Amino acid sequence: MTGPDAWLAAIRTEGAALAATPTDSLDAAVPSCPGWTVHDLIAHVGAVHRWATTKILRTDGPRGIRADQAPPGTAVSDWYQESLDGLVAAFAHTTPDTPAPTFVGERDVAFWLRRQAHELAVHRWDADSAVRPGDERPIAAVLAADGIDEWLGLFVPRFLAEPGAVPDNLVGRTLHLHATDYPDGEWLLTVARDGVTYTRAHAEGDAAVRATTSDLLLTVWRRRGLGEVEVFGDRTAAAAILDLVQVS
Repeated sequence: MTGPDAWLAAIRTEGAALAATPTDSLDAAVPSCPGWTVHDLIAHVGAVHRWATTKILRTDGPRGIRADQAPPGTAVSDWYQESLDGLVAAFAHTTPDTPAPTFVGERDVAFWLRRQAHELAVHRWDADSAVRPGDERPIAAVLAADGIDEWLGLFVPRFLAEPGAVPDNLVGRTLHLHATDYPDGEWLLTVARDGVTYTRAHAEGDAAVRATTSDLLLTVWRRRGLGEVEVFGDRTAAAAILDLVQVS
């Protein structure tokens, strides 16, 4: 079950895991985020927390994400903890239905609870990919399923709203996402001229991607490749549909 309490619990859990990243790994490259070190990753997430906090509390703050404000070296760990603590405190000073500005217009604090929970879950996995490659801790299935819903409802429309974003050859093509470890963890995506529609249902598509819920979320977020999950049907169509959304 998801909702404000579950999202806040995920923020606390995933945030604590990221804060506990060994400081002797800060210079390690992050395979799932090419060009980043673990230090860069932690700085990015901490900056996102601080930016979100200004939105939740409606205070003045930087217009964008300022990872360059993070200190160098091991001091980034304490700086990140302060960022996480500030975010959690901001949630404690508001209620989920409190109006709040977001990057998609006026929403509410629940938007930020959900967004920060998923920001942390995926980036904590990114840190694991550097610190414990091959032994990354999966994202909890219920959280991952909600993350797929968020990706479909928030990020897909943002990327496909512009005219011409969807090529003619993909209009009408379908992709089925099938979670192997979560009840009702199935989505059917249908590509339209102006975006993607979807239903939570078991249905046959032109292609299907089958994996754990965690790996499905990581696949749509381009952390897992199609070679790391089961793909049925038209693999080329599956890759092309997922490639429509280039966000990391």
